[in-house]
Amino acid sequence: MTTQHIDQQKADSFAGQMLAALNNSATVLMLSIGHRTGLFQAMSKLPSATSGDIAKAAGLQERYVREWLGNMVVSRIVDYDPKKRQFAMPAEHAMFLTPEAGPNNMAAYADAIPVFAGVVGQVAECFRKGGGVPYSAVPNIQEVIARLTNPLYDAYLVGSILPLVGLGERLNVGVEVADIGCGQGHAVNLMAKAYPQSSFTGFDFSEEGVAVARGEAQSWGLTNARFEAKDVANLGIANRFDVITSFDAIHDQAEPDKVLRNIWEALKPGGIYFMLDEAGSSNLEENLDHPLGPFLYAASVLHCMTVSLSQGGAGLGTMWGEQTARQMLREAGFKNVTTKKFEPDIEHVYYTCAKL
Repeated sequence: MTTQHIDQQKADSFAGQMLAALNNSATVLMLSIGHRTGLFQAMSKLPSATSGDIAKAAGLQERYVREWLGNMVVSRIVDYDPKKRQFAMPAEHAMFLTPEAGPNNMAAYADAIPVFAGVVGQVAECFRKGGGVPYSAVPNIQEVIARLTNPLYDAYLVGSILPLVGLGERLNVGVEVADIGCGQGHAVNLMAKAYPQSSFTGFDFSEEGVAVARGEAQSWGLTNARFEAKDVANLGIANRFDVITSFDAIHDQAEPDKVLRNIWEALKPGGIYFMLDEAGSSNLEENLDHPLGPFLYAASVLHCMTVSLSQGGAGLGTMWGEQTARQMLREAGFKNVTTKKFEPDIEHVYYTCAKL
């Protein structure tokens, strides 16, 4: 037998890393509660205040708020004055924890963790038996995804992203547009509102998501946005649309290759496909410094990949990567694929390609 040499400094460093991971994961759950209950928003509008004042401002129970504040203080998120027994939210922290932060609201990302955690047991069984956990296992998943993505679309889609990828002028002239995997349809409705000359159709297999999309379109008085519950793997449309978009929808499809080919076929000659999807490399070693790498790989295991596998699908996963995406787009028929990044959006890469 050989005795393995232990680098004690490396061991101690890893122990600290594990302690940090455990503490941070617990704090993430508290961040989710702060987001869901409006505590961060309430604190951002208060000066230094007691737990009772904060609970009253948020309309919550003081005992729970006090214990939650304990976590926030020892996690260095909230400041505490022990003499006055008062708590304060630094303005520099509120910039990343309140709805006013828009796409920079990291508490919205924290809110996804307990949702994903709810399927840990089922996913663990898939490790043993194969298969996957279906979309229906998390009934509110579209709402969770909407809370993550809508702030980005609200802040940047019309004013920055669409012009960046060369679609602003085209949509302004008036074209027929489809969105693939539209979810609750917020991006579609934003585009329809901004570009009344164009017509928009959102496709999604979820009847519930389509119902929410239709309700928003109706409440906004939109007459140029419609939604259809349809499996986009069986789109069955040819040479109809001038522009097709998809927002974070391709990587979790059961048959992504078929969906991309259907998109190519549904475009008119000269039509443009715009795909917003996760930024990253298909090579693991190139994702070591990805700012959201751990989150996105975990989201893949607990949602994107397993949902696809539950349908006997490809299981591309959230981090399918730009190399794989480019290859699949070429195989679908798109010969010229360009990518752009937008500095405020650290999560995504934007693909544009024409049907030549």
